Amino acid sequence: MQKLVKRLVPHADALVRTPEGRRQATAFTAANSEHIPPELLAHQISGVARCDAVEPLIADARRNGWPLDAGRIACPVRIIWGTADRLLPWPSSAARYLNDWLPHADWVVLNGVGHCPQLDIPLETAELVAGFTAR
Repeated sequence: MQKLVKRLVPHADALVRTPEGRRQATAFTAANSEHIPPELLAHQISGVARCDAVEPLIADARRNGWPLDAGRIACPVRIIWGTADRLLPWPSSAARYLNDWLPHADWVVLNGVGHCPQLDIPLETAELVAGFTAR
């Protein structure tokens, strides 16, 4: 995906200028794109393209799998998952986190929200994070 996004960077501003372009740019990250500022989406496209951790992360996961050693996590954990997530669909993709890796986590499931709740419902997401970290 990053390779495709890199090709979009020169056209990002034009792409996100229209409602249809914003829908296409957020097809896998947000369920509702109407309210997302075009400048934010152009910045996000640029950030995805420039992220230098993608290749090493994928290479490591291919070599070692994607194990999560939940026993090493000593702090409280909150998982916020949208039911409209197209990258990691609810509930099938959440099952291993919920049942195997992080059963002790505080789970918040948001109906009609995509992979990036901070894009779909920014204020509510900030409140969910801030409220949890304030404990």
